[in-house]
Amino acid sequence: MSLTTEPGRRSWLLRLVIAFSFAQGAVSMARPAVSYRALALGADERAVGVIAGVYALLPLFAAVPLGRRTDHGRCAPLLPIGVVLIAGGCALSGTADSLAAMAAWSGVMGLGHLSFVIGAQSIVARQSAPAEQDRNFGHFTIGASLGQLVGPIVAGALIGGPDLGSTSALALLVAAAVAAVSFTSLWRIEHPRTTTGAAAPAGPRVPVGRILRTRGVPGGIFISLAVLSATDILTAYLPVVGEHRGIAPSVVGLLLSLRAAATIACRLVMTPLIDWLGRAALITATCLLAAMLCAGIALPVPVWALGAILVLLGFCLGVGQPLSMTTVVQAAPADARSTALALRLTGNRLGQVAAPASAGLIAGVAGTAAPFVMLGGLLMVAAALGFRGSGGKRPEGPRRTARATTTSPAPAADAPTDKGA
Repeated sequence: MSLTTEPGRRSWLLRLVIAFSFAQGAVSMARPAVSYRALALGADERAVGVIAGVYALLPLFAAVPLGRRTDHGRCAPLLPIGVVLIAGGCALSGTADSLAAMAAWSGVMGLGHLSFVIGAQSIVARQSAPAEQDRNFGHFTIGASLGQLVGPIVAGALIGGPDLGSTSALALLVAAAVAAVSFTSLWRIEHPRTTTGAAAPAGPRVPVGRILRTRGVPGGIFISLAVLSATDILTAYLPVVGEHRGIAPSVVGLLLSLRAAATIACRLVMTPLIDWLGRAALITATCLLAAMLCAGIALPVPVWALGAILVLLGFCLGVGQPLSMTTVVQAAPADARSTALALRLTGNRLGQVAAPASAGLIAGVAGTAAPFVMLGGLLMVAAALGFRGSGGKRPEGPRRTARATTTSPAPAADAPTDKGA
C-alpha cells in the first residue's frame, strides 16, 4: 500500500518517513566519519569501540523518562529537539580535536537520535490500529533504511585522500546540514485527536518491572538489541576491516549502502512474508541466517563476496526492528506503550554501549574480524527467542493487516487513542 494514498490519514506517515530519512542519513554519514576521524587522531581499535559506545551512553539514561513523558503527553515536540541535537553533535564532532571531545559530541548525537526515534515510534503506535502496526512500522523503518543507504555513500565519497582528518571533518559538517533538512517535514505529523486522547492519563503509571515481565516484551527487546547491535557494529567496524584489508573508504561506503538497500527491499515485502511464514517463524529464520552471515564477514573473502554477504545480511536484519516494535507495542499495557518502546530503545542503547566496547576489546586481542563472530552468537540467541514464539502469539495478525489495507482507515487511526497509547 502506498504511503501517499488517503492523504488525510496517511500523509503524516509519509512526512515522518521523509524526516526520518534525513535524520538517519545524517547519523549514517556521521558514524563512519567519526571512526575515520578518530583513526586520523591516533585512535586504535579499542578507542574506536569506546567512542562508538559513548554514542549510546547518554540515551541509556534518558530513554525511560522520555517514554514516561510521552505516554501522557505529546510526541511531536521530541522530533525537532532530536534534529537539533543530531545536527549539533555532527557539527561539533567535525570540529573536535581530541578523542575525548569526539566521544562527548558523539553522545550528544546519540541523545538526539533517541529523542527523535521515541517521538516518531510513539506517533506510529498511537495513530495505527493494531492490524496496521506491522505495515506502518515497516514503512516507518524504511526511512531509517533510506538514510542508511545514502549516508554511507556520501560519507565514502567525501572521505579519503592523504588528509583523512580533514575529509572526515567535512563529512561530519555535511551530515549536520543533512540533519537540518528534516525540519522541512516536521509539520502536522501528530494527529490532533490522538494528542488530545493521549494527554489525559488513564491511571497511575505502570511500573517498569511489570512491563518487563509482560510476555513478549523481553523477547522483543532482546531481538531488537541483537539486530541493532549487528547494524551498529557493521557501520562502526567495517571501516576498520576495510583499512586492514586495503578496501578504499568509497568501497566501504558502497558496501554499507548495499546492506541498507537490501533492508529496504525486505521491508517493502514485509506483509507478504508475514502472511507466508508468520511473525515468529520469520524472526527466527532471519536471525539464524544473519548469525551465519555475520560470522562469514570474519573470513578473508574478496570484495564481491563481501558485498553478497552484506546484501543477504541486510535483508535478514530488515525484519527484526519493525516486528520487534509491533511485538512490544501489542504486548505492553495500553497506557504504557511509549514507555515499553522506550525500554526497547534502552535495550538497544545498552547493546550499543556494550557491543562496540566488547567488540573493541575482542578486536584488540583477536583481530578486527572477531567482533563479527561475536555478533553471530548474539543473533543465535535472538533466533532462539524468536523460536519460543514471543512474536507469534497472534498468528492472525498478518491476515488482519491484509484486510485493513482494503478498508477505510478513519476508525483505525483513532482506535489506539481510546486506550491511552
